[in-house]
Amino acid sequence: MSEAKHIAIILDGNRRFAKRLMAKPWKGHEFGREKVGKLLEWCMELGIREVTLYAFSVDNFNRPKKEFDYLMKLFREAFESVKDDARIHEKKVRINFLGRIGMFPEDVAKAMRVLMEATKTYDEYVVNFCMAYGGREEIVDAAAKMIADLEKGAIKAEDINEEKFKSYLYSPREPDLIIRTGGEKRLSGFLLYASSYAELIFLDKMWPEFEKGDLVACLEDFRQRERRFGR
Repeated sequence: MSEAKHIAIILDGNRRFAKRLMAKPWKGHEFGREKVGKLLEWCMELGIREVTLYAFSVDNFNRPKKEFDYLMKLFREAFESVKDDARIHEKKVRINFLGRIGMFPEDVAKAMRVLMEATKTYDEYVVNFCMAYGGREEIVDAAAKMIADLEKGAIKAEDINEEKFKSYLYSPREPDLIIRTGGEKRLSGFLLYASSYAELIFLDKMWPEFEKGDLVACLEDFRQRERRFGR
């Protein structure tokens, strides 16, 4: 049986959850943010060393202005709160933001950079937030960086292989398990390169409804699977 040390989650269903409660759609994101905090506590309890969360896609920049502005406010508040959270520093949690973070308003992007800088030496746990993220964009950006290094002479054409290319991705580490909440059964561009051999679980529950028991059940499902890696 295999143990999942790195899990990735597509945080889907916030707006539909709010609609069910007859609240404004963007209020669902507030419920979702609170659940992320609980998730990280559960992962530490269960020995999961790395978590990658699909929090905001490139396509999400097309959300209605009122919702977008509300989300930016939530992000600012969340990043400031995390930076000052003693548990992050006590538990040595490294925070990464993966994606085209320059697309965000400058104050939000700056808050991300400050948080990454403040935790960059930590290595007990890793939390990756995919922000302004798209799987195709990640591959395009990786190819562009690799071409730039080729032109500078930093690498040679004969150096290029799968492992070398992977080093140019936003994060080279591959998840063992990808979970998607919200009832949809697709990856929506999430970790297109890194997900090649990840196990997949799709849940009907909306993200704010996700509980520790759901995480435990997903991990148990993963343990029962035989991972062949193409063999």
